[in-house]
Order: sequence, then C-alpha cells, then structure tokens
Amino acid sequence: MRIRATVAAVSGALALSALAVPAAQAGDQAAPGLDKPTAAEAFGLGAQAPRAAARAAVAEPVISKVVINGGKDIVVGTTASKKITVSVTASHPSGIADGYVDLWHGSDVETNIDGWVAPNEDAATCTSSSATTATCKMTITILPGADLYKNALAGTWHVTAGALAGDQSSVAWNDYHSTARVQRLSKVTVNAAPEPVKKGKTLTVTGKLSRANWETGTYKGYATQSVKLQFRKKNSSTYTTVKTIKSSSTGALKTTVKASVDGYWRYSFAGTSTTPTVTAAGDFVDVK
Repeated sequence: MRIRATVAAVSGALALSALAVPAAQAGDQAAPGLDKPTAAEAFGLGAQAPRAAARAAVAEPVISKVVINGGKDIVVGTTASKKITVSVTASHPSGIADGYVDLWHGSDVETNIDGWVAPNEDAATCTSSSATTATCKMTITILPGADLYKNALAGTWHVTAGALAGDQSSVAWNDYHSTARVQRLSKVTVNAAPEPVKKGKTLTVTGKLSRANWETGTYKGYATQSVKLQFRKKNSSTYTTVKTIKSSSTGALKTTVKASVDGYWRYSFAGTSTTPTVTAAGDFVDVK
C-alpha cells in the first residue's frame, strides 16, 4: 500500500499556511515542507525496492501514455474542489501491477516545489489490454485555497508518471514525464442598453471580465485583456466579431455601437495560459 500520511500532512500544512498569510502576501508565500514521494514510497516497496545495480539487469516497464483530465486543461474556481481522472498506460513482460501519477509545480523536483497534488487512492485501478500491457486509473482532487493557495500556481505543472512491473522486479518513474495546465476559472458578463432601442441610435454594451482569485476565494476583474464584442441577427445562428476592446483596470468592459437590426450581443474572451476562454450568453436587443 502506498504511503499517504505525507500527502495528508502536506495538504493540511498548505491549508493552514493559506489561512495564516494575509491575502496581500499570499502571492509570495512558498509551500512549507513540500516533499514528493519516491518511487519506492509511492508503490509501498520499502526495503524491497529494486536496487540500482539490480535494475540495470532488469527491464523496466515502458510507459506509453499518460492522460490528465481527459486531455483538457484543469480549470479551478474559488471554492469548489476539482476532481480529475488521471491514467498511465505501461507495458512489461510480467504485466503491470500498479501505476502512479501526480502533478507538481516548480522548477526542480529536488529543490524547488511550491505546489503538489497526489492521487486519492492508495493503489490505481489497472485494466489489462494484454498479458503485458495495462492502463491504470486514479483520481486527484484539487482544492482552491489549499492546494492552490496562491495565484502564481496557475499555468504549467509537471506530471510525474510511474509504473510497477507485475512481478515487482522493476519500476518506471519519471518526474518530468509531461506537463498539464492548471487555470483560474473565468467569467464574463454582458448588458446591452437601452432595450428596446430605435434604429440608428447608440447602443451601449457593458460587462465585466473576471477570474478566480485563489488567495481571497473571490472573483477579481481581469485587467487590460482583449475581449471581442460579437453580434448575431435574430434569425441567425452565427456570431460575427464587431470590434475588440480592452478590459479596464478593474476588468470592466464598455463600448458603443449603432443599433441596426434585432439580435444578440455578447462578449467573448479567448483566454490566456493561466485563464480559460469564456463567452457570455447573448443579450437580446429589440430594434424598433
């Protein structure tokens, strides 16, 4: 069985740290005592872990595929936990006994980790596709404000992948197998006024672009971002971009257009590496 006490201790430490540090300082806070497990710890091998000299003469499992959250970015809001599925596919002449995947944030796995999320399960659920190959699935739950205790954790995370041979003779382990992207949930609103409006008159379209602030548990305006104002006629299914504007220092959106025909107005944000794309539901305007 894998050792999970470390995971629980780290999660608790992060939660306490997030509560103890004022919001203004949370962005600079480093995770205390963050220490990822070794392959032996992850697979519960202990003293029976294959020695380096022995491994040289034993074939290690070959990891062929790792999937994080179905291949989609991991988008996390302000309060609700995010549970994702992860899997590793590997092969070995003796089959695969177990698999392991975790995500970590930092520049060096030995000396600089400021974020880490590990599997919920003590062991993966492995399904064999042949006598030598299996896909092992796990889940990971990510908590905003605890695991994601600072906004700087948005962006690219490293993926650790591991596989244990069926006869436990060897382990494949790579702390830099691939990467995944963790993002701050975004929102955008729109309001076109006045409603109704006379044809040819000025229509003012306002709104706001915001995203999750993990340090405060609220949504904060996303400043100076390019946002598209789009329109579709009443009987059409296609939106067309009318103009692109910048959000203000508070995330506010505001522009004017001339009213011509009945239709729907919306704002659409393409997203960034730390923030996903988001589009408002269309606001219908009746043109008289």
